[in-house]
Amino acid sequence: MLTINGLTVRLGGRTILDRAAASLPGKSRTGLIGRNGAGKSTLMKVMIGQLEADEGGIEMPRKTRVGYIAQEAPSGSATPFETVLAADTERAELLAASEVEQDPHKLGDIHERLIAIDAYAAPARAARILIGLGFDEEMQGRPLDSFSGGWKMRVALAALLFSNPDLLLLDEPSNHLDLEATMWLESFLRAYPGQLVVISHERDLLNNVVDHILHLEGGKVTLYPGGYNDFERQRAERIAQLAAAKAAQDAQRAKLQDYVARNSARASTAKQAQSRAKQLAKMQPIAAVAEDPSLVFDFPSPDELKPPLITLDLASVGYTPGEPILTRLNLRIDPDDRIALLGRNGNGKTTLARLLAAQLTPMDGAMAASGKMRVGYFTQYQVEELDGSDTPLGHMTRVMTGKTPGAVRAQLGRFGFAGNKATTEVGKLSGGERARLALALITRDAPHLLILDEPTNHLDVDAREALVQALNGFDGAVLIVSHDRHMLELTADRLVLVDGGTAREFDGSMDDYVAFILGQGTGKGSAANDDAKGAAKPKDAKTARQEAARAREAQAALRKSAKELEAKAGKLAQQISAIDRAMFDPASADPALAKLTMGALSQRRGKLAAELEVAEAEWMEALEAIEEAAA
Repeated sequence: MLTINGLTVRLGGRTILDRAAASLPGKSRTGLIGRNGAGKSTLMKVMIGQLEADEGGIEMPRKTRVGYIAQEAPSGSATPFETVLAADTERAELLAASEVEQDPHKLGDIHERLIAIDAYAAPARAARILIGLGFDEEMQGRPLDSFSGGWKMRVALAALLFSNPDLLLLDEPSNHLDLEATMWLESFLRAYPGQLVVISHERDLLNNVVDHILHLEGGKVTLYPGGYNDFERQRAERIAQLAAAKAAQDAQRAKLQDYVARNSARASTAKQAQSRAKQLAKMQPIAAVAEDPSLVFDFPSPDELKPPLITLDLASVGYTPGEPILTRLNLRIDPDDRIALLGRNGNGKTTLARLLAAQLTPMDGAMAASGKMRVGYFTQYQVEELDGSDTPLGHMTRVMTGKTPGAVRAQLGRFGFAGNKATTEVGKLSGGERARLALALITRDAPHLLILDEPTNHLDVDAREALVQALNGFDGAVLIVSHDRHMLELTADRLVLVDGGTAREFDGSMDDYVAFILGQGTGKGSAANDDAKGAAKPKDAKTARQEAARAREAQAALRKSAKELEAKAGKLAQQISAIDRAMFDPASADPALAKLTMGALSQRRGKLAAELEVAEAEWMEALEAIEEAAA
């Protein structure tokens, strides 16, 4: 069991963890979640001893082997295969000792221990892990310094998984992975024999791998049994209970304050008023659940264009003349398309995205695009290249040349940068906020086609859900590259597999693709796509697109109806509240209501209450209809 005992950590004068306490069962798989900046990585660093707690601490069984990825990626002339094998230090030491040991008894003990830890099967296990994370045989034998930083971090992850620690700690392990490697990692972690604590914003990983959720908020931690969907349900119930308790407390507080105000000056009731004043002072306020502006995404709708937006006809594309990366590209994109690009990193997904964004031109074949089409292209490089000393307002003002200050502010407001947030230095924004700013910048002119290359890397689970909702409400076309399967399943109605030097429609579902990646399908490479076609027998692409477009229109109408019903219910509740005030405190009530008799007020209140009940019921029905349509 891992126990967090009254843990308090302060960094730079700010309290990150405040008397946090929880007990994680032995062998549990725990997802550590919370908003960006809540302190998840801080808590994990305390677990491994990188940070010292100001108060409290963490207890775990003695001799627990803790595994955690170092911040610096491995480098040098060693190969990924050699690096992973060396991660099992006991095996390496035993093998080295067996080379020099002369005593036959000690040598026998060494070989007995090597057999016990399954040392002779280690090379095959190391190779399997590397293959799962995207390293083919050739890549496993290359020196580490020939790889990019992202691939080096994959080697670090492979080494950590191979070392098989008693307590495995993972901080956003899928950030450097593609969809295919992410799915393999989920499968590996489901079978992991030790205890696991993983920081992740991947809803699928949190549902498929973990059995507990440790939620970090306001410096406190709360442990929930189950996966992420279970957590959402339990937390919603907890929030509802909290809201009810706060409403009851607010009513009690108002009643006590009213009594104190009316009776403090009268000698006959002064003691009672003083007693109630003390009761007020001791009352611990129940905090309301605050709305988070980091969840705001609102893509401006483009004007209509006739289909198609883009057509590729036997096009080839690459970076070096005569050496195309992708060939024989035949692809059509219409204004209502939702396309996910699938395929391992290095297969050419980004190259295809750059071609469609007109950052590359075809080496061969033809590419036709609507002359009036505007494209918004998002990449992680745009997030990294933002000027940290400038502000969101400064960035947006520069790119919206000739636009009024009001228009600039309005575009920022669509993405949560209102008020002081618009003038905060970018360097002081969180990773998620910088990603939102980049999205705000690329959509400033209401693009007809959004191309999003890994848009979720800096977003927490709630922000990703808000992005999904915004994409589903967007009137233009969307092409997305992401390792977040949940996002792809909810936004894409066309799958395009980039593999074998070309791109083609994958006519199966995401489930078919997952089965193929995890080795449950028949065949490899592009052959797996043929198998999926035969197994799934989907509708033709045009029909699927038309049905998807109709589904989005229906959902948009449902969302509009739900919003109107919510506003109606809120207005009725305000009117009832005003009548209550007129009935119980006429002096502070609306003059028009204060003139009415108690009977008239009571009659009006009853009528409004009946209308409110109907409006709330219709609102709930609309919300249920939205959920059913999304499902």
